[in-house]
Amino acid sequence: MVFGKTKTKEPAKKAGFVKRLRARLNRGDSWLTYDLTKLAPGGNIDADVLEELEAALVMADVGVDTTERIIAGLQRRLDRKELKDIAALQEGLRRALSDILTPVAQPLVIAEQQNPFVILMVGVNGAGKTTTIGKLARRLQDDGHSVMLAAGDTFRAAAVEQLQAWGERNNVSVIAQQTGADPAAVIFDAYEAARSRNIDVLIADTAGRLQTQAGLMDELVKIKRVLARHDPLSPQEIMLVLDASQGQNAMVQAEKFHAALGVTGITVTKLDGSAKGGILLPIADKLRLPVRFIGIGEQADDMQPFDADEFVDALLSTDNAAQDS
Repeated sequence: MVFGKTKTKEPAKKAGFVKRLRARLNRGDSWLTYDLTKLAPGGNIDADVLEELEAALVMADVGVDTTERIIAGLQRRLDRKELKDIAALQEGLRRALSDILTPVAQPLVIAEQQNPFVILMVGVNGAGKTTTIGKLARRLQDDGHSVMLAAGDTFRAAAVEQLQAWGERNNVSVIAQQTGADPAAVIFDAYEAARSRNIDVLIADTAGRLQTQAGLMDELVKIKRVLARHDPLSPQEIMLVLDASQGQNAMVQAEKFHAALGVTGITVTKLDGSAKGGILLPIADKLRLPVRFIGIGEQADDMQPFDADEFVDALLSTDNAAQDS
């Protein structure tokens, strides 16, 4: 089943989400379009305009390498006399961003199978893993799946309590043990419980860790190995949760977690904060990892499947467009 495709009320909710996304990505000065009109007040596009656009992209967390790729493409169009005015530049930029993001806009697919479909949630402290788990559990239930949660963050008692609160809110069972228990054992116990109860999806929380903490990263590898020992296909999804406000550090996190675990999907949170949204571009450009969801707030409807075209429209919308959409 393609996740998020079965609800009849989804279009209306998605429209509201897109409007909020535009507004929140464009708080204050729009990070691209507003500046484009300033870059070429006379309407003429030249190398100087592209140079200033390059600086704007880098400042918006797009990263040097990805920015250079985008600007090189625009420069070729300029050389062919195809960028005659601001409208042509905006359309060229839109196409460049869409070309990067469209291949990674891949929805989470819950395959029908005999054993539980296991989603292993990973990421650094503060990225929003537990909140994402709660929202994901709700959406999976709405799509008709039975869900169980595994409290694999055994380092913090508050983490278990937070997950249990989400479980109670969604009427979902949470498998937990005492603080300090072996996370791999907790998650395996949850897997066995989910299998015995014919649960469709098991979502496993893990302790937040910095990508530089080798011992804790090894622990995630152990969890993955223990699950695969009992089901070679498990975990079916290793979802990395990234805080968009971390900027280029989020890119480093994605590289490290992917190298250690083989990340299969990404959820980007906190696009409603200080983030400028650009960090999705270098992640898509360099790692080609599927982006499953993006989040712009605390409510369940503030997390939606990633749509590349809608995201690019939100990035390039002016303040007025964001308000009027």
